[in-house]
Amino acid sequence: MTASTSMMTSTRTKASNKVSRGLVVGFWISTVLLALQMGFTACAQLRLPQVAETFAHLGFPAYFRIELSWAKLAGVVALLVPMAPARLKEWAYAGFAITLVSALIAHLAVGDGVAAWSWSAGTAVLWGASYFFWRRLQATPGTDSLGITFLS
Repeated sequence: MTASTSMMTSTRTKASNKVSRGLVVGFWISTVLLALQMGFTACAQLRLPQVAETFAHLGFPAYFRIELSWAKLAGVVALLVPMAPARLKEWAYAGFAITLVSALIAHLAVGDGVAAWSWSAGTAVLWGASYFFWRRLQATPGTDSLGITFLS
């Protein structure tokens, strides 16, 4: 009876590791893609004149573009640094959600077409995937913020 109990525990541990590994892989793929997209847009907002023109077209002041860029870069760091506190990551996700929804609303408000607002919508899908996996990892017992499963 002890051997079968040990075998069941071993099987359960392997199964839970497999689920955790899938969550970790899903989290890192979606989060790295989100970070690349947000980092790229932050750099573009700081350096490209056509992006500055788009901000003016949307009715935003020039200082907001700079402020938003640095906030995006800080959010990217918060998501990618494994030892960042969970509360900081939560704020980064909230900031990105507000940014993406606001961008979508701004483009729709001035009558821009799909080509202008589709980037916001696509990035919002990446945001949703990353946040979904992150919350699942936070809810998994025995998992730390890196997604590493501790065996008991």
